[in-house]
Amino acid sequence: MKLVNIGFGNMINASRVIAIVSPESAPIKRMIQDSKEKGMLIDATHGRKTRSVILADSDHIILSYLQAEKLGERFSQGTRNDNFEEVTVDV
Repeated sequence: MKLVNIGFGNMINASRVIAIVSPESAPIKRMIQDSKEKGMLIDATHGRKTRSVILADSDHIILSYLQAEKLGERFSQGTRNDNFEEVTVDV
């Protein structure tokens, strides 16, 4: 499992992410509101301005203060560095 830092030490499973989008469009704002009403919203901004919205395959929506471009770089990096942490999970 590859975990990616989305800011403030918050980590998400990279394999569960469908898309990283900007929060500015009306459809994304509606998705955020709907997710909040369903209890499926995870706010990882620590009170800062939301700069990116992460859509997960579990229908969760995660808000981050990092820009979508920066998160995209973290997800696309192929080597281990400070942004990634390799974790082995025994099932």
